[in-house]
Amino acid sequence: MVIVMRKQATDEEINNVIQWIESVGYQTHPSRGVEQTIIGVVGDDRGKAQLKSVEYLPGVEKAVPILKPYKLASREARTGNTIVQVGNIEIGGPEFIVMAGPCTIESDEQLMESAYIIKKGGAHILRGGAYKPRTSPYSFQGLEEEGLRMLKKVRDKMEVPVVTEVMNTTEVELVEENCDILQIGTRNVQNFPLLKKVGQTRKPVLLKRGMMTTIEELLMSAEYILAEGNDQVILCERGIRTFETATRNTLDLSAIPVLKERTHLPVIVDPSHATGHWKYVLPLSKAAMAVGADGLIIEVHPQPEKALCDGAQSLKPEKFYQLMEELRMLQGALRKATGVLQ
Repeated sequence: MVIVMRKQATDEEINNVIQWIESVGYQTHPSRGVEQTIIGVVGDDRGKAQLKSVEYLPGVEKAVPILKPYKLASREARTGNTIVQVGNIEIGGPEFIVMAGPCTIESDEQLMESAYIIKKGGAHILRGGAYKPRTSPYSFQGLEEEGLRMLKKVRDKMEVPVVTEVMNTTEVELVEENCDILQIGTRNVQNFPLLKKVGQTRKPVLLKRGMMTTIEELLMSAEYILAEGNDQVILCERGIRTFETATRNTLDLSAIPVLKERTHLPVIVDPSHATGHWKYVLPLSKAAMAVGADGLIIEVHPQPEKALCDGAQSLKPEKFYQLMEELRMLQGALRKATGVLQ
């Protein structure tokens, strides 16, 4: 349920409503807009009839039931779009945000060179995996804690925010200390204890869609994080498994406008994991921008042919620079076409 406060409701009235809702056994998630405050209410249905009485409290305009199973992630739960703040970077705002870097951290030199490349190209956030979930137990699993130390070192020296994956509840605090965005990978999209744990942090969470996850299931996974109090969630479309074998996965670009219609959370696209080949990354990155995505997460490696993980889908520096220039041109054209001032 969503409680819509009157535009002229005072802070005292808003706080009194929050206290009353919590006194009858529900959790509150207030969203204070410029003109109006909306209070998201979550809990079981046992006190539903009593909760309806909130409409009699001073300052309340109406109580609106949310029929969708994802309450806090739904459009009805907020008056506008969620903007995820990472330093001075806004994900979900007017600027198209690019996260780029190697699939996995291999060495100080490789990571430092990657950071230089992505900053030179105009990307905003450095990606790099310290922990790597692999299909085969014999594949490179990442440098783990050593990789996190490298990531923090490069972040501090290059002054660039970083995103890395967390795979286990026991590693959340350690990863949180060394990065700016916690990534939940496709294999953990329904690891509910892990979702709850990252929901208890106050770092932004990048939630990747599972390879066989529906849009509703993705939003329900986001709900686990939101329900724990962390409202800084970024959704990521990274391709789903179909019968097609020409690419690694099938990039579901239709998911972007659908998600934009159903949720206030920002949505980015990962064309690298979706296709598994660098030559498809450029056209699909531009397509992602065209259908309304808020940004990209792509793989860039100084020497993809020597990469320990996913070299085939990683852009070389010159291709990355080309992509960034084409994205800038496309964004300018789209803004001009839609009448948005640059």
